[in-house]
Amino acid sequence: MAAAAVARAATVDPEAHDSSGFWRAAVQIGAGGARVPPGRTDAHAWLASGADGWSVAPSAPAATRALLDLYAPVCAPAAGRPLTIAHLGQSLDGYIATASGDSYYVTGPDNVVHLHRLRALCDAVIVGARTIERDDPLLTVRHVEGENPLRVIIDPRRRLGTHARVFADDAETLLIYGDDAPCNASHGAADVVALPLRGGRLDLEALLAELGARGCRAVFVEGGGATVSSFVAADLLDRLQIAIAPLVTGSGRPGLTLPARDRIAECLRPAHRVFTMGGDVLFDCDLRASGRALALASGELNRVV
Repeated sequence: MAAAAVARAATVDPEAHDSSGFWRAAVQIGAGGARVPPGRTDAHAWLASGADGWSVAPSAPAATRALLDLYAPVCAPAAGRPLTIAHLGQSLDGYIATASGDSYYVTGPDNVVHLHRLRALCDAVIVGARTIERDDPLLTVRHVEGENPLRVIIDPRRRLGTHARVFADDAETLLIYGDDAPCNASHGAADVVALPLRGGRLDLEALLAELGARGCRAVFVEGGGATVSSFVAADLLDRLQIAIAPLVTGSGRPGLTLPARDRIAECLRPAHRVFTMGGDVLFDCDLRASGRALALASGELNRVV
């Protein structure tokens, strides 16, 4: 949380960027979130800033290194628009819910805590209208420390009623709809903003620009599958996380749905890291890094759990 706060402060300060847009603030975050003064060597400085964002210091305890490795990229500032990360939890056969829409819960409790950490680290959390209709989520931070993000609901046709829990006054909420939909000044306790449509779909670049203008430096696209897919297709994600649970549904609501490719060579193969969360396996994909070429088979096996 301290690293995220420092990154937000640096992002709004034009003096804190070099010509390439990277942050150069000389700040370290130590044990317990304490800030370490610039230039000071401290054995407990676990995160250090650099040209590419946060890096994990060699002094970090092995038990916490995985946690720091996973969340440090979320705390890095982005140039031009908010840093945008998305997450989907799915079964072994690729579904985020059963055919009836039941998704409570596809992934285990460790991954649920992870979702709340992402909410706490980001300034805004985005979901589509279909997720509100089916799941009626709160989108607040409850399982970890941290403040609630701005809840952003994408509803191009403005078909949602005001009874959904996100339209209560327990956290700030923004309803985004198409500029050709009916216009009212508010929606329950939520503010409303009309944005342009492109081909019948909401202009997601305009959405990120709107959130950036509101001071959002990190945005979490939490779901559902269609909303995350639209961000991937528009090339507007910096990171994509997919948690795979040891579960087989047989059928249901798919996770990512993207335009088909004829050849494997044309498919997205992002640079990635793999983390375990209880019984789930999380793929953390960096969509801004070059994909890794397939390595020659070595025959080596590694058991990680």
